[in-house]
Order: sequence, then structure tokens, then C-alpha cells
Amino acid sequence: MSEEIKVNAPEQAQDVNELRKVRVDKLQALQAEGNDPFVITKYDQTHHSAVIKASFDELEGQTVRIAGRMMSKRIMGKASFCNVKDLKGNIQSYVARDSLGEDEYKAFKKLDIGDIIGIEGVVFKTKTGEISIHAEKITLLSKSLLPLPEKFHGLTNTDTRYRQRYLDLIMNDEAKDTFLKRSMIIKEIRKFLDGQGFIEVETPMLVSNAGGAAARPFETHFNALDEDLKLRISLELYLKRLIVGGMERVYEIGRVFRNEGLDTRHNPEFTLMELYQAYTDYHGMMDLTENLFRHVAQTVLGTTTIVYNGVEMDLGKPFERITMLDAVKKYAGVDFNEIKTDDEAKAIAKEKGIEFEKRHKKGDILNLFFEEFVEHNLIQPTFLMDHPVEISPLTKRKPENPDYVERFEFFMNGWEMANAYSELNDPIDQRERFKAQEEQLAQGDEEANTTDEDFLCALEHGMAPTGGIGYGIDRMVMLMTDSQAIRDVLLFPTMKSLDK
Repeated sequence: MSEEIKVNAPEQAQDVNELRKVRVDKLQALQAEGNDPFVITKYDQTHHSAVIKASFDELEGQTVRIAGRMMSKRIMGKASFCNVKDLKGNIQSYVARDSLGEDEYKAFKKLDIGDIIGIEGVVFKTKTGEISIHAEKITLLSKSLLPLPEKFHGLTNTDTRYRQRYLDLIMNDEAKDTFLKRSMIIKEIRKFLDGQGFIEVETPMLVSNAGGAAARPFETHFNALDEDLKLRISLELYLKRLIVGGMERVYEIGRVFRNEGLDTRHNPEFTLMELYQAYTDYHGMMDLTENLFRHVAQTVLGTTTIVYNGVEMDLGKPFERITMLDAVKKYAGVDFNEIKTDDEAKAIAKEKGIEFEKRHKKGDILNLFFEEFVEHNLIQPTFLMDHPVEISPLTKRKPENPDYVERFEFFMNGWEMANAYSELNDPIDQRERFKAQEEQLAQGDEEANTTDEDFLCALEHGMAPTGGIGYGIDRMVMLMTDSQAIRDVLLFPTMKSLDK
């Protein structure tokens, strides 16, 4: 066991409240001496640790100022070492009594693991070849009153990691790297779309009619208007209003809220990106999606090959394009072109052991076959095309076969990553689709849409032929960071309250 670990281990064995009291006593002693760290308002860093290490040849012998959290400390008589962690990494500091001064050295020895400090000193390399800072002045910037988790084992308890994300970020470099990559992914998405002439916009989160997706909304009450409102489940219907207004290419990256279960791929609030482009169709959305995913992977990861759970997925090759009918025929051995009626579809579902509801029609059952037999097989990037109209209330029908629509879902790793349409811009057809959805709602489908009169009014003013798509940003981040659960890529996932 290393010396750094020995510093932490006794703390873990003691009662946290007792440890806190010891640290509070230290703080009060500092304050009594006029050395209250909490009165300090700023500290002028000159460098981060990674920059010092990367630019050692230029910085050797120069004075720098770093700031961060002290993660370890080794006291060795008149000279000691400590390790400081900042945003970019960590760096060792050599702390000698002769360089610091006797009083300052005594103060350093009283510092605790977890304290935030500033170090001013000269960059050098130790006899063992480690790039370090020879401390000339140490400033306590914030006193840590609670001990950090044991360093030797890291922070592995998932409940603690999710509830106290700050500890996860302090103790686990992999977690911090994941969230830094998440930020880079979103930055590159914006960069790509801005380069394609898209405009980023913002639309309401509180809405009177939560449409645009098949999901149960959260409901709330707005006191000022004495009116019940819902949290949005989608970005779609407001963004389409902007297409009506002539904005042509718009996108939004924002939180949406769906009152559904929790699992490794679902959180009730998550980040969705939707974009709409006038004068194109779902084929245009396929081309855009291929280019977007390749761009993000190449710029953030440096490769177009993603490895998730040991499985390689190649974004460099053209993505497969297959219809839902052909996919079900390929993987389930059932040709829905030969099935003409709802009763025939229900009969084959019974034969294959597919559970369905009385209200389901042929198109609904085709989708159930897809979910049962096909979805988990779509590992490599795949566009699953041409869905039945029954499950696509906002999508333009295929002119040659109006039972199906111009829609695709983008799959990787057996997951739905995106959902795209040639957008329905016929207000009369759209009204009929809403009506059909309300019939489904009356029959017990809690995720069905309701008629949105304001959106229909917008459509009646005329909307250009448009391609639209929605991307699950969290799943994209999961794949690109090899994260096993959506909670691993959400800084603050939804958790059950501890007092419940």
C-alpha cells in the first residue's frame, strides 16, 4: 500500500462526525489567527497541471501558480510531497521547510486531504523523473470539512456516485472524462449544424398540449393563470411552427420530460435534439445523420470506429438502409406484404407468441414484430425505414403506398438513436391523424397524442416540404464514451429521495 493511501485509510475507519469536528476545530483555529480561507475571493492561476507537463521544456525553472484539491500528502521531516488535482489532471509538489519557512511549513502539515490550495513555485523534475513544482508559497483557499472517500478503492458505490456527483468527479477520472467528452460532443454537434446553415432556437418547456411523441407527460399547475400545464415531451410542434414562419433550418438542444420508467437507457428528463430542414425529405435526414455522426466521432474520439462493451461499430462505412417490412421478413420470417387485414395480423401474432391489445391494427402488430425480432440485431449503423401509418401520426405518407410513411429510425447497438420523418404538412390529413390518436387515447393508450389546434392553424398557413429528426443526445454520449447506463452520462440523474 502506498504512503498516499496510508494518509487516507485511518480517516475512513473513524466516525465522519468526529472527523468533521477535528476539521472544524482546525478551521476555527485558522480564523482565530486571522487566516480564514473563506475570506479569499480569488487566486490567479497561471497554468493547469497538464499544460505544465506538456510544456516542461519551456517551463522548467520558471515560477508558476496552480490551484486545485490536495489528493495526497506525504510528510517526511523537513521536506514533504503533496499531489494537487485540477481540471486538467494532477501534479506533484515538493514542499520543503527551508523554501516555505518554518511557520508556513507547520501550516502545510496541518492541511487535510481534500483541502483546496494554491501553490506558487518553480517547475522542476525530481530524481525519479517526475515533473513537479518546488513550492515557495502555499495558500489555503477552501477548507474541506468532510473527508473524501478512500482513495485506494476509489468511489465505486453507484448510488453515491449518482447522488453526490461532485465526489464522483473528484475521485474518478473516468467520470470527469465522460462529462468533458459530453460537452465536446454537444459543441461539435452545434459546430456541424451551424456550418450547414441551421439556426439554434429555444421553444417552451411549459405547454398546454404536450405533443410530438408517444409518451405520458408530467403535469403541473400555473398559479398566475390558474391553468394546468404540462412539461414538454418533444420539441417538434414548436419547431415546425418556425418552419411555417420561413426560418427554413432550425434546431434545438434541450431537456424534455416523459413520465415513464427508469432503466439503463431511460431517465424521465433527458436531452433531445431536434432539427427541421425545409425543402428536403427523410432521405436528406439520412445523409445529414451519417455526416453528423462521422464528424462528431472523428473530432471528439479521433476515429470513426466506436467500441462499446467490446463491440466495434463502424461509422466510416455507408449506413445500412432497410425497410421495416424487409427487416421483419429477414429476422422473423414473416412477410407482412402477404397479410391483408388486421385479423390476419393478429392471427400470425398469436402464432408467433407476440402479445397485442384489442385496439391494435396491422401496422401496430408489424411494429411489435420489429421490436421482438429485429431491434436487437441492428448493431451496426442502420436506418430502419418506412413505418406503418398507425404508429406515425406526424409523418407524410408514401405516395405509392399510403399504408406506410416516409419515416426512419436510426439504430446502433440495438438502440434507437434517432427518429426522422418527411414531415406531414397537409393540415387536413394531420387533423384526421390527431383524431385517430384521440380514439387510441379513449381506448386506453396513455401515450397517444391529442389534437393541437394552434399547430393545425399554423399548418393551414402552409408549411414547406420538410425533413425533421430527433436525436437522443444521452444515448449518443453513452456509445461514444462506452458508458453502460444513461445515469453515467447525466450529471444529476433522477433519484428516489432518501427520505421516502
